[in-house]
Amino acid sequence: MRLLLCLAQRAGEVVSTDDLLREAWSGVIVTPDSVYQAVASLRRVLGDDPKRPTYIATVPRLGYRMIANVSPWVDELAAPTVPTVPTAAAPSPPAALASASPRAARFAFLAVVGTICLALALALAFALRGKPINTSATAANAPPKSVAVLPFLDLTTQQMNEEYFADGMTEELIDKLSQIPGLRVPGPTSSFYFKGKKIKVADIAKSLGVMYVLDGSIRKSGDMLRVAARLIRADDGYVIWTDTYDRPMDNKLKVQDEIAGEVAKALKASIQ
Repeated sequence: MRLLLCLAQRAGEVVSTDDLLREAWSGVIVTPDSVYQAVASLRRVLGDDPKRPTYIATVPRLGYRMIANVSPWVDELAAPTVPTVPTAAAPSPPAALASASPRAARFAFLAVVGTICLALALALAFALRGKPINTSATAANAPPKSVAVLPFLDLTTQQMNEEYFADGMTEELIDKLSQIPGLRVPGPTSSFYFKGKKIKVADIAKSLGVMYVLDGSIRKSGDMLRVAARLIRADDGYVIWTDTYDRPMDNKLKVQDEIAGEVAKALKASIQ
């Protein structure tokens, strides 16, 4: 919420990662990875596509920008019920807002942004109650070069929770695979619909209209992370490719980028 508020207050401007760390994580020592994961979470809640954003845009090597229109929300239906004082000295609503204390104005702004986020989240939840993509495609007639990336599982212990890293790994893989010419990859919103659900691979493939499904897991031991990935052919459920990647945890963003790149290269050769 603090991150969203920070971006909304500076809508249209590029806000650097350092500025976001200072304002949203004031007094807490965290790495830039916290910003990346928080932005990824906001995008999932808002249903925002990082490639074609309508809310939060990534500005490479500079930061993030709120590209949605941000303005105070006024309940026009409720306005007539508010009693008014018919005196010339009474300030108009804009003047009243201008004369409010900074703390009250910030609270009002926070309430407005929170209401908008809640409405968006509820709308998204209702929209996703059914299947994310209603298609008649099956594993038999799906495009030959099509793969869905399912949310990677966090197999670390509760004390070493890496769910945000697993979600970031999933999004990075979707991004890298979608760059392969001719390969069709459902977006993050469709893939994350299946997070935590026990559904057969064949049914997932039918719902998303793909021939292959890529899933995997994240494990941690000391300062090392192990990412396991496997490619499953939907029509028979057989694993046609699998590999594991061990990396130090010194730079999680670099780890996600490197592993996603290697997986993309391997799948490019495996999916014919």
